[in-house]
Amino acid sequence: MPLRQICFTIDDTPPPRLDKALARDVPVEAALSRTRLSRLITAGAVTVDGVVQHDPKARIAAGAAVIIEIEEAQESHILPEDIPLDVVFEDADLIVVNKPAGMVVHPAPGSPSGTLVNALLAHCGDDLSGVGGMKRPGIVHRIDKDTSGLLVVAKSDAAHHGLAAQFEAHTAERYYQALVYGVPDGNDPRLRGVKGASFEAGNILKLTTQLARHKTDRQRQAVLFHGGRHAVTRARTIERFGQPEVLALMECWLETGRTHQIRVHLAHAGHGLVGDPTYGGKRKLPVKALNASAAEAIKAFPRQALHAAVLGFEHPISGVAMRFEAPLPQDIVDLLAIARLPLS
Repeated sequence: MPLRQICFTIDDTPPPRLDKALARDVPVEAALSRTRLSRLITAGAVTVDGVVQHDPKARIAAGAAVIIEIEEAQESHILPEDIPLDVVFEDADLIVVNKPAGMVVHPAPGSPSGTLVNALLAHCGDDLSGVGGMKRPGIVHRIDKDTSGLLVVAKSDAAHHGLAAQFEAHTAERYYQALVYGVPDGNDPRLRGVKGASFEAGNILKLTTQLARHKTDRQRQAVLFHGGRHAVTRARTIERFGQPEVLALMECWLETGRTHQIRVHLAHAGHGLVGDPTYGGKRKLPVKALNASAAEAIKAFPRQALHAAVLGFEHPISGVAMRFEAPLPQDIVDLLAIARLPLS
């Protein structure tokens, strides 16, 4: 495997740990995160003043000469595929795409091809400098196959590390739009009795639970109040539909980002998403609450009506605040238009 050497000198007043000092002073173009530098130290790929180092916590002095030997990024085993992408933004470090419903983010046993990663490998080509030693896009968050909307993907190890830290710290901004059954309201005694549900000023629904994989159905997530992972979702009503009101277009935002979080939380609150095949998205509506065409369209909608509409974060290299918006896809736009039809 061909190796390349990265050579540099430690600047004044270095951090006390070797891995932190390297992360501070390694050339930016090397695109090495602190996590990867720690692994390289442990593997014996770092030499300081001619001595191989193995301890990421070792001390290092200003003026020390550092040589890092690193394997050239390997080609990914995942094949590039020429699949059209809706690119919202792209630079040397990252790419923001508006993913269509029906596209899986990453190859898996049931979806070995046709994924966003396959498409990105073809689109980015040699622009991928390597994530974890592999020429591949760095996936830091995902949205479900049948959810549409915005995703940011890293093109280098340094960008991947910086973005992942923001998502782990829950500082990235993520807003979704969802069409749900019923209209959540703080005056609803049923909803006030749902464990984990509360309302904040402005009739904002807050759902606070633990989430974990379902004990018997491994494709589902389950709401818990002991164990699992902490999850917080907030949602407010944007538009109401029906006479009586039987549907609501909700704006949802995440304090945490867990698998299926919005879908399972709103279902727990009794306001499951239209079209959601996993959490009960086929509900019988009151007769004549909607136009007959709308009632049929709601019943036939083939996916969860969920769209990742807003994505905000700090650029992992420049630190510039970035915010992107993606309009609702046509299938949801058409569904809402039909839901607005007068009763006939």
